[in-house]
Amino acid sequence: MLYNLLAPLSETSLAFNLFRYITFRTGGAIMTALLLSFLLGPAIIDWLRSTQNGASNIREDVPEGHLAKAGTPTMGGFLILLAIVISTLLWADLGNGYVWVVMLVTIGFGAVGFADDYMKLSRRNSKGLPGRVKLLLQIVIATAAALWILALTREPLATGLSIPFFKTVLIHLGWFFIPFAVFVTVGASNAVNLTDGLDGLAIVPVMIAAACFGFIAYLVGNSIYSEYLQLLYVPGTGELAVFCGALVGASLGFLWFNAPPAMVFMGDTGSLSVGGALGAISVVTKHELVLSIIGGLFVLETISVIVQVASFKLTGKRVFAMAPLHHHFEKKGWAESTIVIRFWIIASILALVGLATLKLR
Repeated sequence: MLYNLLAPLSETSLAFNLFRYITFRTGGAIMTALLLSFLLGPAIIDWLRSTQNGASNIREDVPEGHLAKAGTPTMGGFLILLAIVISTLLWADLGNGYVWVVMLVTIGFGAVGFADDYMKLSRRNSKGLPGRVKLLLQIVIATAAALWILALTREPLATGLSIPFFKTVLIHLGWFFIPFAVFVTVGASNAVNLTDGLDGLAIVPVMIAAACFGFIAYLVGNSIYSEYLQLLYVPGTGELAVFCGALVGASLGFLWFNAPPAMVFMGDTGSLSVGGALGAISVVTKHELVLSIIGGLFVLETISVIVQVASFKLTGKRVFAMAPLHHHFEKKGWAESTIVIRFWIIASILALVGLATLKLR
């Protein structure tokens, strides 16, 4: 909004020229989301605690130690969503279609997560929204986003898939682009959801991935930098750096309250929305495969669940003591803080590897 209102005034006053720069507005989005989190966090947490008194917010299929966390309010993802949406609306170019596509996915998936969390709390159990219904709603939202992206992006990029480390390779997916984009968006959303099982475990890798994709979006949306680095130039995507900045600020602010021992859990409201946002941004910037590297921790957590379920159904034996992977290490006797910090380190290493693909071509 500030860009649309103030940037045109740069012709009459140099003071307004700052609002033309994506880097300045990204910094503004980070600080705005962070401050909103700090200011609104205590009140929202108190409200959640008062409305969720007596509700079950601990899943049944978790280690016994998690029972001590009963009573900690969930749906803290509402704070993340609020900070992201307000900051993005304030600092982004509202005439940019890609911003609205990612906002659609973020808010839409957040609404699905909110319905799931609300049903868990109102029914006083940990079941929530039926899995098939939740997945169907995600697919519908992701399909709408994929079609919108298709309409906004010029060919051959619209239906193309770029391959990391190869500067000239672009695989044309045709109409298969839509199910592929849906798979990436929904897959990323649920992968973050599976990772969100310990205090602070998911939000830091989300913040790291958001920072990386803010950088990627800025480079891909800039004709000079994309040509220099031999990246695919996707006009208009640079504005997503502002959204990623809002996500970084909101994540950092939420971590203040989610750091061990957590004062609030993000719930599906947060995990589904931020995961979906990362997936949608990767589709827009044509870095879907790079997301699997930068977000490799989420991939590992998801694979651990798939392997566990497949192994048990086929052989009757479990590969891990418990899935997802972080619960396996809990069962092995690792302290929660040890698991969280080591997983943060892994996420940081994978992010560096993912960013290396921008130069190694």
